[in-house]
Amino acid sequence: MTYDILVLGSGPGGYVAAIRASQLGMKVGIIERENLGGICLNWGCIPTKALLKSAQVYEYLKHVDQYGLRAEAIDKDFEAVVTRSRGVAESMSKGVAFLMKKNKIDVIEGFGKLLHDKQIEVTTHDNTKQVFKAKNIIIATGARSRELPSLPIDGVKIIGYRQAMTLKEQPKSMIVVGSGAIGMEFAYFYNSMGTEVTIVEYLPNLVPLEDKEVSRQIARTMKKAKIKVMTSSEVTAVDTTGEGVVATVKTKKGEEKLRADILLSAVGIKTNIENIGLEDVGIFTDRDKILVTDYYETNVSGYYAIGDVVPGPALAHVASAEGITCVEKIAGLPTETIDYNNIPACTYTQPEIASVGLTEQQALEQGYDLKIGKFPFTASGKAKAAGTSDGFVKVVFDAKYGEFLGCHMVGSGVTDMIAEAVLARKMEVTGHEILKTVHPHPTMSEAFMEAVADAYDEVIHL
Repeated sequence: MTYDILVLGSGPGGYVAAIRASQLGMKVGIIERENLGGICLNWGCIPTKALLKSAQVYEYLKHVDQYGLRAEAIDKDFEAVVTRSRGVAESMSKGVAFLMKKNKIDVIEGFGKLLHDKQIEVTTHDNTKQVFKAKNIIIATGARSRELPSLPIDGVKIIGYRQAMTLKEQPKSMIVVGSGAIGMEFAYFYNSMGTEVTIVEYLPNLVPLEDKEVSRQIARTMKKAKIKVMTSSEVTAVDTTGEGVVATVKTKKGEEKLRADILLSAVGIKTNIENIGLEDVGIFTDRDKILVTDYYETNVSGYYAIGDVVPGPALAHVASAEGITCVEKIAGLPTETIDYNNIPACTYTQPEIASVGLTEQQALEQGYDLKIGKFPFTASGKAKAAGTSDGFVKVVFDAKYGEFLGCHMVGSGVTDMIAEAVLARKMEVTGHEILKTVHPHPTMSEAFMEAVADAYDEVIHL
């Protein structure tokens, strides 16, 4: 059998590409060595959000007196929290299996290796081999935790995100290295559960890709939660010979020794491009990424790549968008390239972080004259009523032409709010059009409109 499209990897890039191809009438097969849904559904986006929800509920229970309520003997069951998370992941993976069946997509289990002439050799779990052929192949093999020489992951005392989701016992203390989304989310989760947490960040600010005001706000929140924060710091060595770990940390003031039960390495990702036949087929790579065109074709005709394995933001929603764009181009549909300057980024701590576009500093460095608007949730009736008034919405406009350059949010539920800013930027709306769009009251989303009003000196509630 020759497929129209064979997809190597079933994460949010791969399975979405497969479904879209099936919708367009193509014969599709998808190859997966582990679980349908890839890292996102099984070890990333979904199970971590289940853990974070448990942490959030536990936080609410510990502070019910703030809502005029009383509760006694509040406690958590760490093992049950982990079990719930794994159950959510399993359910979502089964959901993807249903979608494969619904869309008549052949699921091929095993490890796929690219061959010449648009073929893939699949080695199954019992070590048998079979070759499949396609008119087009899409590589969507994703990524895993990156290891630093000073932080070799042993899965016991130095762990990555997979182990962090399935620890059998809650550690009393933890060092989190890296303050990107993965590091911050696990720092919040374990701190909420009662673990003593220290965050070590190499750069000067937490969540260093975010606007500096967002970084300062989240640093205050972390310190308020009694999380120790060490920025401009680097773990140079870890001793695991004792009961826990002893990390040597290089700081501006000199070396410091940190002791903890466990260390979580959250210093980025490494693409899964080894041993999949890229060199044999002659597909070009650079700095751990597969090189592709604007429509994701590699230098070898008929071979495409999407998701974490190609340059760009390593985000699930980016992989899905790339998969759809890639397939629609293969199908010959009129297809618009993805605007990578309008990709939302979200971090699911409490408060949450969400952003899109340029930070204030980036806009200034690019030579823009700016109009900046900011609205704190302390002035939001909905936030006050909900007891979630930490944070703000900040907007960045070009003063000359009114271009909506960026939006940066920190607060409860802002990951659900950021899409309004993404759509506004996509449609090239003006600040005036946002101001004249009536927002419901009382909602957190009013803060977006109020921030725009502040940029144009029309804010009412400040």
